[in-house]
Amino acid sequence: MPTPRLETITPANLDAACELRIRPDQEHLVEPVARSLAEAYVWPGIAWPRLVYDGDDLVGFLMGFFRIPWSEDTPTDLRSGLWRLNIAADRQGRGYGRFAVRAVAEEARRRGERSIFTTWEPGQDGPEGFYLRLGFRPTGERSGGQTVGELSLVV
Repeated sequence: MPTPRLETITPANLDAACELRIRPDQEHLVEPVARSLAEAYVWPGIAWPRLVYDGDDLVGFLMGFFRIPWSEDTPTDLRSGLWRLNIAADRQGRGYGRFAVRAVAEEARRRGERSIFTTWEPGQDGPEGFYLRLGFRPTGERSGGQTVGELSLVV
């Protein structure tokens, strides 16, 4: 198991963050880091962007969200969870994605949340199996055409 850690995005690591690349066959499944950082800028206090390092090596990017209004129809439905997950193409399959999801879950738990949510593109080439193995369960909802999954944080 790797020994990853989270770091905030700073002027010193911004370029490396924006250069992080996933596998080409996954590019249609997740937005690039630069897009995520732009969203973090317009959702201050809600977006939680972090870089995943193993030693000195940048291996991934995650962005959590905390207490975001989930639906315009129900503004009191505030949810938290994993907004984005990008693991470097040559670092996938080594536990960094699992670490990232657990990090978001721990931060949500620290903030008093009882569950976290994420979304994923449906289909054979999508990450559904990864999220299901981590304990996410589909809610039956769709968000932007994606499957919505929930992970209980209650032990």
